[in-house]
Amino acid sequence: MSLVQKITMTDAKLKFGNLSLNNQYQVHFAGFNTSIVNYLRNNLGIVNADDFISREMGIMCFDASLPASALATAEVKDNFMGVPQEFAHSRLYTDIDFSFYIDKDYTLLRIFEGWMDYITSGAETEVEDLQKPFYRRMRYPDDYKVSSMYISKFEKNLDRALTYQFINAFPKSITPVPVTYGSADLLKVSVSFNYDRYIVNRKRRQPSILSSIFNLFQSTESSTEKYNSNKPKTVDTQ
Repeated sequence: MSLVQKITMTDAKLKFGNLSLNNQYQVHFAGFNTSIVNYLRNNLGIVNADDFISREMGIMCFDASLPASALATAEVKDNFMGVPQEFAHSRLYTDIDFSFYIDKDYTLLRIFEGWMDYITSGAETEVEDLQKPFYRRMRYPDDYKVSSMYISKFEKNLDRALTYQFINAFPKSITPVPVTYGSADLLKVSVSFNYDRYIVNRKRRQPSILSSIFNLFQSTESSTEKYNSNKPKTVDTQ
């Protein structure tokens, strides 16, 4: 029996017409720890930090990737003569990078800078930033790590979705933001996050954050149409 099979045009359309697209996704931050929000508000003057994080930060993410993982293995050579084997002993998670547009108020950039400042601000009550014998002390991980960072990959009709939740995530690095006297372009920044692990939700037709926003847009459009239909009609007499 031959392994090569004939594929008709109909079969090709069925297979290649249902492929997923890479530009339908959403990043969402469901708020930070209270201690982080208070630090941003009191030390950086970001009064609307909580609302910006939960409402706008995810929308500003224009480039992202789904997380990856690998298994760390150990080699065993003496179970079977001449046959080396490997066995998994740990699961490894690589850092993930998200790229964001920066708003005119620089709120997004200040939030990430403030988040990293908070992580290293354990000694802020003991020494001032401008003092010569300045040193840093790290906060406890429970204070600065969050489990409220998500990325959802969905299809156009919202029929299927994959939602990844990152457990104990925090910003590990912020890339330089280039500025130039040349032609103007949007200001962008990339942030690398470290996390302990992630949880993936593979439910079909799962209720997601994106669905809520999509329903909100639909309700807004229907309300506008209803309002326009109820407006009194005017007659141009000129």
